[in-house]
Amino acid sequence: MEKLNYQVLKESGYQGYILEKAPEKIMQFGEGNFLRAFVDYWFDMANERDNWNGKAVLVQPIAMGLTKLINDQEGLYTLYLRGSEKGQKVDDKRVISSVSRCLNPYEAEGYAAMMELAVSDDLEYIVSNTTEAGIVYDPECKQEDTPPSSFPAKLTQVLYARYKAGKAPVVILSCELIDNNGKELEKCVGKYIDQWNLPEEFRAWCGTCTFCSTLVDRIVPGRIRDPKEKEALDQANGYLDELVDVGECFGVWIIEGPEWLEEKLPFKRSGLNVHVVPDVTPYKKRKVRILNGAHTGFVLGAYLAGFDIVRDCMHDETVKGFMNKMLNDEIIPTLPLDKKDLNEFAAAVEDRFNNPFVNHELMSISLNSTSKWKARNMPSFLAYIEDEKKLPACLTMSLAAYIAFYSNDIQERNDKGLVCRRPAGNNYTVSDDAWALDFYYEHRNDTPEALVHAVLTNEQMWDQDLTKIPELEETVVKDLKMIRSEGAKAAYASCL
Repeated sequence: MEKLNYQVLKESGYQGYILEKAPEKIMQFGEGNFLRAFVDYWFDMANERDNWNGKAVLVQPIAMGLTKLINDQEGLYTLYLRGSEKGQKVDDKRVISSVSRCLNPYEAEGYAAMMELAVSDDLEYIVSNTTEAGIVYDPECKQEDTPPSSFPAKLTQVLYARYKAGKAPVVILSCELIDNNGKELEKCVGKYIDQWNLPEEFRAWCGTCTFCSTLVDRIVPGRIRDPKEKEALDQANGYLDELVDVGECFGVWIIEGPEWLEEKLPFKRSGLNVHVVPDVTPYKKRKVRILNGAHTGFVLGAYLAGFDIVRDCMHDETVKGFMNKMLNDEIIPTLPLDKKDLNEFAAAVEDRFNNPFVNHELMSISLNSTSKWKARNMPSFLAYIEDEKKLPACLTMSLAAYIAFYSNDIQERNDKGLVCRRPAGNNYTVSDDAWALDFYYEHRNDTPEALVHAVLTNEQMWDQDLTKIPELEETVVKDLKMIRSEGAKAAYASCL
């Protein structure tokens, strides 16, 4: 079977949208699964819906990468978006043609091509996802390096070449999973301007570039792991695709930028779920508190109740009802965004958790639940109490479920974590920071009253003494006793 390229695709009889030639408007640092299922997908859709007529040149961010595979396939790859929408199974296939080529800057030819693209009149956007560790200032990087090791240093070289050539400023869209990713990237560029003694006029020119912080949201499992399934798909497609990519059907991209950027970008005109906003912070809060908060809020009790994967929880009316009440009655009212938007996002969360293609294990979500509960659930918990002057029933029960999960019939403390025993009889290992695991092991023989008091007064966990919240201590004790005596599912049902 022949490898995917434009000629092979034509011969396969593929009927979908394809754009073979277009100006290279994007330089993209990163060629991995996420960017190809996310950024390149949005621009591909804009090519079809808005006739944006643009291509992305991918730049391999580290020495080992996909350059040869991408160029062998002329930038083409098959993307499957799979999941559930409004309760219906979705399995969509699309061949992405928004990528023109890939460059390896760790080879002389690739570095020269990157710097040539830097001064192109067609270039409008620079996009990046170089992992959380990618946006760092490394003082070892020198201006004469070809290339420097860090992404911000490479970007500084690209921008300086563009400035010297008298070219127009660009829009920089940072997709790394850190807070204020665009601002942090701009700071790093400023440090290289200082270190390399570059002209102040260049610093001023960089100030006319638009560094955007962005929030990305799409689960991308990436490759198809079952070789038999992969072989069957290749046979059905009529070509061999070594870059096949898989993502969930849900996706949203929130870009922090000026109003004019929404008109410049092709996404709004294309009716795509990409939005330019003045501040990305509320949307990050939405994702953390609703999507991540839902996970952390129900999975620990659900595991004790006998569930193993998220999707099965969505097929149980008690667990799903508990999650939805927590979201709709206790979390959404505390968020500073349009309620219709929040309700739609929460409805999509249930679909995402019900993805028939992803077996998302509750134990994998349980990792580091102490810090997760503090970051994801505590803000909603405290805001609800502040607004309503009473305890939120589901979030309070969730806190009790967290304590139950970390303390259920503790067997031992070993180098892998804290071994507990599930009500069903099997052992499970709690993974968290050593101090948190040591704390629960030390309190393994406490009464419910003593354990709850120790947890709520542990300021290393919560940065405060939670026993000062009226009625919280006695309520958590009551909830913990119910989980232990009647089971977590009955405890969740008591909140409904």
